[in-house]
Amino acid sequence: MMLRFLFTLLLVLAGAGTAADTQSSSWPGGLAYLDLGAATGEAPVVEFSGKRVLVLNDDGRWRAVVGVPLSAEVGHASVTLADGSTAAFVINDHAYLEEHLKVAQSYVSLSEENLARYQRERKVIDAALNNWRDVPLAEIALNSPVEGPRSSSFGKRRFFNDEPRNPHTGMDIAVPEGTPITAPRGGIITATGDFYFNGNTVFIDHGQGLVTMYCHLSEIGVEKGQTVASGETIGLVGKTGRVTGAHLHFGSYLNGNAVDPALLLPEKN
Repeated sequence: MMLRFLFTLLLVLAGAGTAADTQSSSWPGGLAYLDLGAATGEAPVVEFSGKRVLVLNDDGRWRAVVGVPLSAEVGHASVTLADGSTAAFVINDHAYLEEHLKVAQSYVSLSEENLARYQRERKVIDAALNNWRDVPLAEIALNSPVEGPRSSSFGKRRFFNDEPRNPHTGMDIAVPEGTPITAPRGGIITATGDFYFNGNTVFIDHGQGLVTMYCHLSEIGVEKGQTVASGETIGLVGKTGRVTGAHLHFGSYLNGNAVDPALLLPEKN
């Protein structure tokens, strides 16, 4: 308790506008929780790197939940409130492993046609991942979309055919092709499609920038604009796009940044 008190005091003395309460997952690809005071009146408007941040009414306290980007540098960071004040937090170091995979070379060295396709699709993906829908939330826990062995591949630096690519931004769940995928909580389908790398993909907006993504499906079972309830089937597991076999790539995003789904899912027994 004394160390936590001294840490918070240090932030305030350094010029933080609002005391910050961070939890142990405040690292690149993790979550930073900031206590913003008693939950009276309207929820505070909070931004991080120019994007709105999710704010919960957590047992009578306003609590911001910041999705920390995988590219974030270790050290001090802060969010900005509508009145111009700031709340500071610390991004801690976190080690991720490397992963080497073999795939068809066409998924590594793109032709002009496939590159143009990827660039068109990237706009649709970015719009879905950065969607903001202002709805009240009391928690952000997710149910597992499928039951199966979960990889610990989130954040791994990936090498395809020995060529380096961006870190892995989701959790791979190993289940047979054709396994039903269910919505981990209620939301609205903001996009679906067959994308070059992701294959058949579904995006669900759960509110306040909390977005989940499901890739490599054999079949899409929902449409853009459809409202889905927690537990409702949205598609079937497959092996479309850039894959080495059938599995579900499950991604979770906050304020446009990929965060480790393991932080939102119940622990496996």
